[in-house]
Amino acid sequence: MLEVNIKKRLDAFDLDVAFTVENEMMALLGASGCGKSMTLKCIAGIERPDAGRIVLNGRVLFDGEKKIDLPPQQRRIGYLFQQYALFPNMTVYDNIACGIRRDGKKLSKSQKDAIIKDVMEKLHLTGLEKQYPSRISGGQQQRVALARILVNEPEVILLDEPFSALDEYLRWQVELEIAETLRQFGKPALFVSHSRDEVYRLCRNVCVVNQGKGAAKVSVSELFSVPDTLAACLISGCKNFSRFTATDSHTVNALDWGVTLKTDAPVPDGATVLGVRSHYVQLVDGPGENVIACQVSQLVEDVFSGIVLLATPGGSGGYSRIRIDTDKSRLAQLTPGQTVYAYIAPSDIMLLQE
Repeated sequence: MLEVNIKKRLDAFDLDVAFTVENEMMALLGASGCGKSMTLKCIAGIERPDAGRIVLNGRVLFDGEKKIDLPPQQRRIGYLFQQYALFPNMTVYDNIACGIRRDGKKLSKSQKDAIIKDVMEKLHLTGLEKQYPSRISGGQQQRVALARILVNEPEVILLDEPFSALDEYLRWQVELEIAETLRQFGKPALFVSHSRDEVYRLCRNVCVVNQGKGAAKVSVSELFSVPDTLAACLISGCKNFSRFTATDSHTVNALDWGVTLKTDAPVPDGATVLGVRSHYVQLVDGPGENVIACQVSQLVEDVFSGIVLLATPGGSGGYSRIRIDTDKSRLAQLTPGQTVYAYIAPSDIMLLQE
């Protein structure tokens, strides 16, 4: 189990994160530059926090008060960098072999060969031993980098945006392979990403990081169904927001949209913004409860779907438009300037704190 509770002053913000990773792949999800990678560097011992504690399976890696700060080579942590950091002048075999460190124990060549052969078989790299990184694919390079980590038997693996350097097709293929490898690993793994889709597919739990501040650890399903902050809702992919004031426990005035809406969930203390996912907004035939009379502002044809942007009665502020994700056939039925009616079910309204 990995336990992290650290603070570090940075130029743009103060990093303040706290979470626990069980024998699972947990995600740190947030926008670029929010402090995710810095958190990994602090765990690995590359950077030093200003305060707090990092504990791995009962071993204290860092304690600000007790002045404990183990060097990286003593932490038993595997760190998969974004660009893999393979040595271009070394073969696949030698790149993997250089990762073997067994608590100072000297291993014979036959022992090293057996360890490397085993991990190469598991990662489907057999036959590439004599190849150089430039002669293998991006996915194979990533698996070599992961093999170099696994031969050292780490107690936790840190993955820093591991698919960012891959093209779309290769990313999907490698993602499946890495997911299976980490399931077999059976130890804590911390996965950093700004992609909600990757996190949804790969992880069971997630901690959202926003400008250095880490939110509480929640399940991935909870993040996507009932996020409680605007930052979490944004990073989970929601597109429609409005500031609101409450008129009673289940009724809100959506200020940016110029409409009163009923909600299934009671209005929580401190909530000031509502969110609605774009695929939940429905076009209906006419006025009614939770229906907003809008004008079609823009029609956008995507590769396999369509996007409808609606101007609401609320005005022209940053939150005033509503986006609907729909199929292409629906776009052909609409024209810019047309009056339409957008229905938002009370159960689909998320009430958020800023």
